[in-house]
Amino acid sequence: MRGGGLWQLGQCLSRRIAQSRPGAAPKARPFSAAPAAEPVELKKTALYDFHVENGGKMVPFAGWSMPLQYKDSIMDSTLNCRAFGSLFDVSHMCGLSLRGRDAIPFLETLVVADVAGMRPGTGSLTVFTNERGGAVDDSVVTKVQDDHIYLVVNAGCRDKDLAHIGAHMEAFKKKGGVVDWHVHDERSLLALQISAAGPLAASVLQLLTKVDLSKLYFSEFCTLDINGSHCFLTRTGYTGEDGFEISVPSENAVDLAKAILERSERKIKLTGLGARDSLRLEAGLCLYGNDMEQHTTPVEAGLTWAIGKRRRKEGGFLGAAVILKQLEEGPPVRRVGFFSTGPPPRSHSEILSSDGEKIGEVTSGGFSPCLKKNIAMGYVKSGLHKPGTDVKIIIRGKSNDGVITKMPFVPTKYYKSS
Repeated sequence: MRGGGLWQLGQCLSRRIAQSRPGAAPKARPFSAAPAAEPVELKKTALYDFHVENGGKMVPFAGWSMPLQYKDSIMDSTLNCRAFGSLFDVSHMCGLSLRGRDAIPFLETLVVADVAGMRPGTGSLTVFTNERGGAVDDSVVTKVQDDHIYLVVNAGCRDKDLAHIGAHMEAFKKKGGVVDWHVHDERSLLALQISAAGPLAASVLQLLTKVDLSKLYFSEFCTLDINGSHCFLTRTGYTGEDGFEISVPSENAVDLAKAILERSERKIKLTGLGARDSLRLEAGLCLYGNDMEQHTTPVEAGLTWAIGKRRRKEGGFLGAAVILKQLEEGPPVRRVGFFSTGPPPRSHSEILSSDGEKIGEVTSGGFSPCLKKNIAMGYVKSGLHKPGTDVKIIIRGKSNDGVITKMPFVPTKYYKSS
């Protein structure tokens, strides 16, 4: 869901993940961004030099220079996250705050979540929609207080998201609404993912703060001091494991990253975009730009659960008529998971029914380091989406056997209250 997905990077990651497979095909060409008429200077996060010092292989991503991987292979990094943990620099993503007495009514005109119904200090995945019910972006929205909302949007969608929010805010304020915003460009964002089944649990971060993290559950938020810095902390992540997203003042980001790695005795490792992609695919999570786009509704994407019950009755968000109709009558297509034989599926691989009819296409696919088999997700016609349905997936002109399966592929291990 979250990562500012560019199609070219998705293709590159799929190839590199597949190459980690024993007996894989020869090495693919190195990653390169889409050709541009003029060179564009890439932005750098506060941890750029730290990545390079630690062997990060830097690639262009959503206008930023970001680490694809470090000295370990993508497969080894993926497995280490499941066994111990990973630390990701996700400072390319865009954090922002909405403030004012009408912050919630304003936001609810743009997203499908029941923000008003959230407890302060809790959050949820949501979707920004357009007038056709399609996804402008997905985001984690947190209700800090009734007059303060904190959001993190995808890096690749930053410009269009800020333009979208800004235009609607201007119109809202002209009608008397009271809301303002602040983009947190002064802060960096670290994602710490810790294996719930591993020996570290949340103890690594607990060593750096006095706040009892055992009382902070999945999707909950608080502000606190970590390693001497005032941070925003959300218990969430993009791998299916337990973990935290930490918004830290940029001048303190490197020190915090070093402290986390040292407290784990280097069992938690710096991890790049390559393993982040394989981990989120194993967890059955969308990558915006691959698995969800402006023509995709939340219902089609399998995110009906993110549409608040009150919102399903009242609507009031962009594209509500389309989405509420799909909730009542069913969507024309549905996002599903696949296991398959042969080479790992790729984005845009055709999906055929057992009798040869084209019924959809793959949006993300690769070789699962944890399951040691091919996994993929994509969209198929409604009625042909049930788990256990046999399909054919066309890869490089050849037909390969596949079967629709439930997601996530690897069970999630979020830290939830009993």
